[in-house]
Amino acid sequence: MVKHEDGGASVDAMLEDLRTLVETESPSRDVESLKGSAGAVAALVERRLGGRAALVESPAGPHVHWSGGGEPRVLVLGHHDTVFPLGTLERRPFRVAGGHATGPGVYDMLGGLVQAVHGLATLDDLAGVEVLVTADEEVGSHHSRALIEERGRACGAVLVFEGAAEGGHLKVARKGCGTFEVSVRGRASHAGLEPEAGVNALVEAAHQVLDVAALNRPEAGTTVTPTVAAAGTTDNVVPAEAVVTVDVRVETDEERRRVEAAFAALAPRLEGAGVTVTGSVNRPPMPAAVAEGLLAQAQRLLPGVGGVAVGGGSDGNFTAALGVPTLDGLGAVGGGAHADHEYLVVDAMVERAHLAAGLVGALQG
Repeated sequence: MVKHEDGGASVDAMLEDLRTLVETESPSRDVESLKGSAGAVAALVERRLGGRAALVESPAGPHVHWSGGGEPRVLVLGHHDTVFPLGTLERRPFRVAGGHATGPGVYDMLGGLVQAVHGLATLDDLAGVEVLVTADEEVGSHHSRALIEERGRACGAVLVFEGAAEGGHLKVARKGCGTFEVSVRGRASHAGLEPEAGVNALVEAAHQVLDVAALNRPEAGTTVTPTVAAAGTTDNVVPAEAVVTVDVRVETDEERRRVEAAFAALAPRLEGAGVTVTGSVNRPPMPAAVAEGLLAQAQRLLPGVGGVAVGGGSDGNFTAALGVPTLDGLGAVGGGAHADHEYLVVDAMVERAHLAAGLVGALQG
């Protein structure tokens, strides 16, 4: 049951807690910074919910895990790492103005964490509730995936507090996503004296980029996008090495298998060149069917809210792929993820905290 029908969650208290998290910078892969942000998240959870939050150490940084005790029934899932490098806060400090909160990570996804915790704090009993906040979601969740899947299976329902979709709607389906790296080996030579003695890795990489781009199937929801390339050492040397990074998004497991097989089959076009491919679609697609029951419950609690499919992945992909009921996009209403104009709508914070509480209370029952 919710403690206070007329309120409970305080927007002023939420903004203060949000300020604390935003001002504790947490760039992915910066383990020392992530130790600090994990400590800040754990302190927030303990202060608002009681008990002790465990820091689960990993090579990527500490994950935060808290349990209300009793038989597990619902996992509240999020991450505390952000995409912004150290120093972003100095250039773009936390501010509240014009109905928006701004600053690095307010929408993706520190605002959602704060709303979830404050929503849980309005419940009389937190038995069966677990909170897991990971340190490496923005870089693939390689060191948290097993823990996410374990706790998702154990709890049997997962609520993901990533930012809401456009218009404040919830996220019921996501594409599977992954990153591939195509490494090309050539042979260096003098570009002026004997270019024919070399094998141009940059030219080979150009062939590979075209082959990779041809794997796109937008009609099937598949995008294969070369995003980063590097080659060569100086302007008078035939380049001996090149690397191309490729972003992949798929809607179905069938498309995942097709794309992965195509990458594995890439072969050099130039005599003497070599091609090596690493990577995979490491986040499986999140099918909409697993969210149906949770979405219906959310719509009873917040009439008018919809459910949409989106292209980006989250840790909810992992639990949904296991068949565990999973609902995403329960976090901040706002926009501008990963961008300088990132923002959170302040007026929506209390409503979304109460939605979190209502969903958790229903799942406890």
